[in-house]
Amino acid sequence: MSNHVTGMIRSREVAAGTRSGYTMLLVMLALLVFVGLNVVTRGFGLGSVLLFVACILLPVLAIVLIALGFYMVQPNQGAVITLFGDYRGTDRKEGLRWVLPWMMRKKVSVRAHNIHSERIKINDLRGNPIDIACNVVWRVRDTAQAVFDVDDYYQFVEIQIEAALRTVGARHPYDDMSDEDETTLRGSADVINSELQTELNERLSAAGIVVDEAGLTHLAYASEIAGAMLRRQQAEAVIAARAKLVMGAVTMVQMALDKLSADEIVELDDERRAAMVSNLMVVLCGEREVNPVVNAGSLYQ
Repeated sequence: MSNHVTGMIRSREVAAGTRSGYTMLLVMLALLVFVGLNVVTRGFGLGSVLLFVACILLPVLAIVLIALGFYMVQPNQGAVITLFGDYRGTDRKEGLRWVLPWMMRKKVSVRAHNIHSERIKINDLRGNPIDIACNVVWRVRDTAQAVFDVDDYYQFVEIQIEAALRTVGARHPYDDMSDEDETTLRGSADVINSELQTELNERLSAAGIVVDEAGLTHLAYASEIAGAMLRRQQAEAVIAARAKLVMGAVTMVQMALDKLSADEIVELDDERRAAMVSNLMVVLCGEREVNPVVNAGSLYQ
């Protein structure tokens, strides 16, 4: 299947040039100590304005700028860094981090997300309406694509799940109504789940999202045809059972006739063989108990 999104320039995640927040924290503490010592030793009545600016005003301004640049990155989380709208990279290093305060940070979770879709009504390959739902486990693989290539990647995932579910559901029949061994929604769960995962990965690749697992959680005929389909399934089950019963009865009759002839218990002409076959088939295939009739006359009376 070709990619669903064409002609679009895609973003690519790169590592951001950030610093350890612990190093900058030490720098900020050193500046605080420097300012405190100057206040204690020199007081506020400084004789020189330049000395006041250099010893107190500039260090305080630096402390404020450093404090505004701190941010935290948790495990399985990334921080997308931008400078005046220009993408500058993604920081995936855990712990206390620091970047220039005028650079914006947007947190993006790269943990596994689980979505259980709503039940939707679709038509299968034969046009039968069915209710279907699925469960999808997905995660962000490329933070730049997730943030910049789609408007809202959470909403994008939900919409694409429904679209993929409709595509895969319409590709196969609900059940196998013929003797051919074909892929069905009800009888080929592994194949259907694999197709659904592949379809979702192709659709969500535009947003830098990968699907780790996908599977159907609900599958049933729609309510308007559920009764008719249930009767059809019951009729097919009865026919299959009857066919197996008849095949077994024919085999048993053949074995009985062969045994009687081989042991020379009784000589059977065509009429007697036909009568015995008829009686045995009635006994073996009948649903009610058989009441034997004792014939006190000849075989032909």
